[in-house]
Amino acid sequence: MRSEALGVLRERDPVTKAVATRDLHARACEGLLPCRPERSLDEPAGLPGRPERPELVDPRGLGRRSMQSPQGRAVLLHALAHIEFNAINLALDAVWRFAAMPAAFYLDWLKVASEEAHHFSLLTARLADSGHVYGDFPAHDGLWDMCERTRGDVLARMALVPRTLEARGLDASPPIRARLQQAGDHESAAILDVILRDEIGHVLIGNRWFRYLCDREALDPHATYARLATQYHAPRLRGPFNFEARRDAGFDEAELAALAGLDAGQAAPAADQTKPEGTREPDVTSTASTSTR
Repeated sequence: MRSEALGVLRERDPVTKAVATRDLHARACEGLLPCRPERSLDEPAGLPGRPERPELVDPRGLGRRSMQSPQGRAVLLHALAHIEFNAINLALDAVWRFAAMPAAFYLDWLKVASEEAHHFSLLTARLADSGHVYGDFPAHDGLWDMCERTRGDVLARMALVPRTLEARGLDASPPIRARLQQAGDHESAAILDVILRDEIGHVLIGNRWFRYLCDREALDPHATYARLATQYHAPRLRGPFNFEARRDAGFDEAELAALAGLDAGQAAPAADQTKPEGTREPDVTSTASTSTR
């Protein structure tokens, strides 16, 4: 199972990778693949496998597009598809890389990879409706950067990928969905509903394994998360937060209370701004690329 996950991770063609990921998960669920947690696998060069396009640029160079235009919505869908493609890679990487975990750990992350592949397929099909394919617009590599930083520490990976980057998607998804709905793009909004539902489960899986590792090592999860976020330079958490989704995803009341304090602290300066809220179209490209994961 873990060797095949590494093989799929090395696949460069996105469509082939998505299909192979879902097939791998299906065969694992049927018990057709042995899982050997004790085995350490050597890391090959060139991870992850990815196509020549999209061009990867600094996030600040992605520009602005209005969601009210078809082209702007295509840019948004492309940014979301890029997120999901990277999320396939992140989940597959957890399967092959980290040895000596319970067998359920590997099945959980194969499930996540399979659902991310489904999201990618939904988004690229919708992108095709606007005459575009994945690779048509530039993107950035911030998601895989955190994967690289945490390559040697499964505890840090669980803390900072699902509990931080994916959890940001729980916060960003509802406002993006609302703007798609407002623009009359009900088909894309429906895809966001599917993604949010599944991402709650992905963050829940991350929370479960993060707390499992903290318990195994007799660590306080709150202090450990704060330490790891500083050590690995995790992005600063910014509201507004989707407290209902985060609660469903396994964040405890102490964590939610801390986020509520952040939310209140960030909202206070905004109230003093003279420019009325909503006078500028949101930067949907950067919102999708940097806030949803």
